[in-house]
Amino acid sequence: MDEKRVMVDVDHVTVRFNLANQKVDNLKEYVIKLMKKELMFQEFLALKDVSFQVLQGEAWGLIGTNGSGKSTMLKAISGILKPYKGSITVNGSVAPLIELGAGFSPDLTARENIYLNGCVLGHTEKFMKEHFDEIVDFAELWDFLDSPLKNFSSGMSARLGFSIATMVKPDILIVDEILAVGDYKFRQKCEARMKELLSGGTTLLYVSHSIEEVKRLCDHAIWIDKGVERMKGEANMVADAYMAAMQM
Repeated sequence: MDEKRVMVDVDHVTVRFNLANQKVDNLKEYVIKLMKKELMFQEFLALKDVSFQVLQGEAWGLIGTNGSGKSTMLKAISGILKPYKGSITVNGSVAPLIELGAGFSPDLTARENIYLNGCVLGHTEKFMKEHFDEIVDFAELWDFLDSPLKNFSSGMSARLGFSIATMVKPDILIVDEILAVGDYKFRQKCEARMKELLSGGTTLLYVSHSIEEVKRLCDHAIWIDKGVERMKGEANMVADAYMAAMQM
């Protein structure tokens, strides 16, 4: 049996942010304080020495309380953030669904945003035209194609973003809680598509506060607590340990 390919290798990763200790109201004040060396920052480690490997076709759930570092980890894997220490190696194409509205312009219509977001993901205009009907059918937004995205509900925006990102089979799909804003019927539809992608070899990294969703979709999980890796392994085992700790 062939050994599965490592798609994501997170190797002793630490992510650091500098938090300002004082309020600066405008750019002029910021520049003056910077030149006078009066700006003071406090170091904050959002992730501390976290390591795990994700193999092809695996589905990993990232669990933990708010502020634990889950979204920071996904942003680091997506290349949005650079680790302060350690390294992240990603093999293959990535379709990230991390922040609601990312890759969209609120003043453009849904029709225009489909082409804009496709361009952001590296698709040509010709490719987007060929798949346009498929995208709108899945998102169920035919009646709103020529409405500005700023008039959309968060659920409608999430439907459009998910439909575009999963139009073709990415090597790695990253989903960070955005499906929580959708209705039950559409979440079921998205779960079905993610399972279909997984069966075709796509690798999934999934953040959700619904432990039941993590158990249904994921075969592995990592529990991050205040930036520190608490536990990783089989999804049900990690999820049960996390829930037991939350009830103490």
